Order: sequence, then C-alpha cells, then structure tokens
Amino acid sequence: MHELSIAQAVLATAERHAVDRRITAVELEVGHLRQVVPDALSFAWDLITPGTCAEGAELELREVPAAGFCRSCEAETALPDMPLRCGRCGGFDLEVVRGEELLIDSLEVEEEELVSSSP
Repeated sequence: MHELSIAQAVLATAERHAVDRRITAVELEVGHLRQVVPDALSFAWDLITPGTCAEGAELELREVPAAGFCRSCEAETALPDMPLRCGRCGGFDLEVVRGEELLIDSLEVEEEELVSSSP
C-alpha cells in the first residue's frame, strides 16, 4: 500500500511548513496516473496523524485528469485510461502534460504556536 508512504511524506512536509502550529487542513493534488486510491490515502492519513500537529486535520484530495500532447498530430487530448493514446489520431507518441502530479496545494494552519508540554 504505497498510500501509507505518500501520507507519511505529506505529513512530514506539512509539519516542516507549519512550524509548530496546528494543521487544520491539507489540500493535495493527485494526478490520475499516480494510481492513488483516495480512500486508502485518507485511511493512511487518519492512521498516522494522531499525536502530531496534524491530528484531526482534514485531507482534501483533488484528482488531476491525465492529458497528453501528441507528437504526431500536435493535439492535446485527455488520457482517461491505458494504454495512453491520442484521442485525435490514435497515436502512441505522447508527452504527458498533466496527470502525474502529487503536490500539496495548500495548508491551513492556526496562527498560534502549539504549547509544548515538556517539563
């Protein structure tokens, strides 16, 4: 389940940017070609965030549809499924231009820093 490692990487990045503030929401763009199962990623997120500054934070996923540029006919077309082929001419000589994203689009954090419970 690669969704667990994705969730861990998202959490680590979010924590670095939150700088000791509580994270309330994370918006994530996931390209269609990444083959991420949204329910599995949400489950992994809920599994790893307790006890962190992202505990209770909402993970919002936005799927980015795949698209490609055909080098043969120079059309940009949607790539809804495998095999990846041009929707205009049927060719396979494509450059993927969208659909491979995996990025944190935004973080919502509280303004106040978390209070440390160290002795």
